[in-house]
Amino acid sequence: MANRDLCVNDDFENRGPDPIDVAVGRRIRERRKGLGVSQSNLADHLGVSFQQVQKYERGANRVSASMLVKIAERLDASVGELVGEIAIPRADASLFEKLAVPGAIQLLEAFACIQPGMRTTILNLTRSLGEEPLEPVGSIRRAR
Repeated sequence: MANRDLCVNDDFENRGPDPIDVAVGRRIRERRKGLGVSQSNLADHLGVSFQQVQKYERGANRVSASMLVKIAERLDASVGELVGEIAIPRADASLFEKLAVPGAIQLLEAFACIQPGMRTTILNLTRSLGEEPLEPVGSIRRAR
């Protein structure tokens, strides 16, 4: 009977998916969806069926280390991010809305090229322009 303690609990399989497997699957699903990658596309990259990807994402099937590396590669993430070692900051939805404004990306790229000392001046200028209503271009009067 002493050897009984060394055995796996008989009702282990009846408890459902391990919470860690569920958490890893959730991170995979969130990252995949965030990138707009379909389950089929990920499955093709991994050489498995999309149903298998579904099982990974639900935590119903454990992801092997080699498979986790392949998933991380396809989702442009680190294994640490997928297993929860590294906190993945959640992006503010309004940030994506702001980046969708025409010219926002180009403005950001140009801003990154400006010397750090000038950035504050430009940032203050753009903030002040956003606070005051602008006059139409044709109505600007020139000083004499």
